[in-house]
Amino acid sequence: MNFCSNCGQSVTHRIPEGDDRPRYVCDSCDAIHYQNPRIIAGYLPTYEGKVLLCKRAIEPRYGLWTLPAGFMENGETTLQAALRETWEEAQAEVQSEGLYTIFNLPKINQVYMIFRGELKNLNFGPGIESLETALFEEHEIPWDDLAFEVMRKTLELYYQDVKKGEFPQRMLDITQHRRFPKSGN
Repeated sequence: MNFCSNCGQSVTHRIPEGDDRPRYVCDSCDAIHYQNPRIIAGYLPTYEGKVLLCKRAIEPRYGLWTLPAGFMENGETTLQAALRETWEEAQAEVQSEGLYTIFNLPKINQVYMIFRGELKNLNFGPGIESLETALFEEHEIPWDDLAFEVMRKTLELYYQDVKKGEFPQRMLDITQHRRFPKSGN
């Protein structure tokens, strides 16, 4: 950040009085500009034991597979954001079965909230951010072509839980990032 969004003057990165971490502070109007983690909300949509995945039509990770998810918008609840993203990316409607996983990614200032849900019908298809959508059984999942570690971990946990017949909520921290391919072919 170089300029204040309130008055347009320059900002400096410093610890403001009464705070304990560096913030962008306006040199003119003294406005403190807080930067907070971004929330990504999405679904693990299923139908008769299969999981719905989307092949990305956008960067990052163009051409790789993911669960439908995206950034939460102002004025939304996390559930509303997850439902909207599932519709935008997969044109799919789901019946929510509740929050499933929360992943904290402090190195990139993101929090993922993934809900579980059953598809209401088989009327799904690629939205504007997807090249294709498909239902996969566990042995069909394109494990080597998954876009994000969070989605891989969510799917691994899901298939472990399917075997147990229980789906507990989980919260995990991801502090190291595996290197995934930049794009699929």
